[in-house]
Amino acid sequence: MSILIKGGRIVTAADDYVADIYVEDETVTLIGESLDQPADKVIEATGKYVLPGGVDPHTHLDMPFGGTVTIDDVESGQISAAFGGTTCHVDFIIQPAGMSFSAAFDEWKAKANGKQVIDMGYHMAVTDLAEGGTLEELGTLPDQGITSYKLFMAYKGALMVDDETLFRVMQVAAETGALVMVHAENGDAIDVLVKEALAAGHTEPKYHALTRPPETEGEATNRAIQLARVAGCKLYVVHVSCQESVEPIELAREKGWEVWGETCTQYFFIDYSYLERPDFEGAKYVYTPPPRAKENQEVLWRAVENDVLSVISTDHCAFLWDGQKTMGRDDFSKIPNGAPGLENRLQMIHEFVAAPSSSGRPRGTRNGRSRSPTARRSRPPATAPPGSPSPAAAACTRTSRPRSRAAPGSCSR
Repeated sequence: MSILIKGGRIVTAADDYVADIYVEDETVTLIGESLDQPADKVIEATGKYVLPGGVDPHTHLDMPFGGTVTIDDVESGQISAAFGGTTCHVDFIIQPAGMSFSAAFDEWKAKANGKQVIDMGYHMAVTDLAEGGTLEELGTLPDQGITSYKLFMAYKGALMVDDETLFRVMQVAAETGALVMVHAENGDAIDVLVKEALAAGHTEPKYHALTRPPETEGEATNRAIQLARVAGCKLYVVHVSCQESVEPIELAREKGWEVWGETCTQYFFIDYSYLERPDFEGAKYVYTPPPRAKENQEVLWRAVENDVLSVISTDHCAFLWDGQKTMGRDDFSKIPNGAPGLENRLQMIHEFVAAPSSSGRPRGTRNGRSRSPTARRSRPPATAPPGSPSPAAAACTRTSRPRSRAAPGSCSR
């Protein structure tokens, strides 16, 4: 099938210009002005960006959590993603207690069977090495296409693993070449703070953040980095939310260690004050790590600009308001942690970059000059070589409302 995308604004690693794109069998074969190519389908993209499909490496679709299940299944989540310009995502298999990794893999593949509309992959979240999976079995996952292991350093009594389990998985990853991903918060300290808050009668949503101070994220991030260094594995710290977590990642990258960091769209828009909204409205903004003080937004953006943080994901983990978020009306620790984001990721990144920073200038500029690798060109190149980015570039247009079932508020603007 051939597609001609006409008059869109094309942004590449080196250029920013208006042109037409011709696609043959999901491969971009020609880029130029006023292309006169016969095509099976013509898309008018004037006034719109034309981008390669985005990849969101951190999502949770149809995932059991906190006594309920995320409201978006594979179908509704992926349709929303596609409408927002994301054509591939990587979801998390959460190993149920007592279940082998292969059985967990089969269970998650069954959730997607017949529901996929875009590309997807999986990370394996390791939760049980005592009565469930084994280290030997874990070592076979890369040969089955799962090349990343996720471990929770938080959620004590549920998903959290101890340091021995964390380190042993890191050793396996060092042998197999897999990537270790960590949810970095000090779960033991947080558990104490949560119990103290509830005992004192503090039940409002804001205490979700007050019992998870940024220092607990910074400590766990540094601990994971040091353990990964000893084990000799590659480390990826997910959903970094604050300066305390950015700093150890920056130091590790300065030293040339194989450490990467990810932040999420919500942390650029939502700050701690949202949790203080009256009438339980703050529950919409309960996700983990929690929204931080507003000054962290500029810290995170500088870290992205400087490649201290290498990825912006969504941690899409959507719940309905009635019957799910309201489960924690009398106890903040029972509010399901998560928010939607898959549909709006590219839009939100663009809006944050375009908005004035604390200096009054748009982010990505310094002294009025662009710091972006793109440079405006008056004329596009005549052609693109065969084998250009695939899947084909997609015009980020909206023709109808996607069928997301995510709760209102939170990540959408």
